[in-house]
Amino acid sequence: MPRWKLTTEFTFDSAHYIKDYDGPCGRMHGHSYRVQVEATSNQLHPSEHCPHPVMVADFRSLRWAKKDVTKGGLDHGVLNEILPPEYETTAEMIAKYIYDVTKKRVPEGVKLKVRVSETTNSWVEYEDDDS
Repeated sequence: MPRWKLTTEFTFDSAHYIKDYDGPCGRMHGHSYRVQVEATSNQLHPSEHCPHPVMVADFRSLRWAKKDVTKGGLDHGVLNEILPPEYETTAEMIAKYIYDVTKKRVPEGVKLKVRVSETTNSWVEYEDDDS
């Protein structure tokens, strides 16, 4: 069976603090987040911008988080004010949030993996085996 895997990478800059964290991360600070989204599918799909089944998922759908916060993204916002309360602003939960929102924007059957880096030497990956 054929399988396609695509990966896109982008950055966004945002501030956050980790609630009740005993240390510097408990204070407001910022990061240049680097995000990689991997999408895998056994078939190709159309998209909102292309009616032909020629892509795993539209890159525009995968890179929504890099948009300015005023346009529905995460760039130049305070994550504690943007993310719903069930998502704390750790790298783990930011990755899950980006995954959850992205999953709603891609065709059914597309498997996702999201990688979020806060620094050049620290990152987290999130994927859901049930998807």
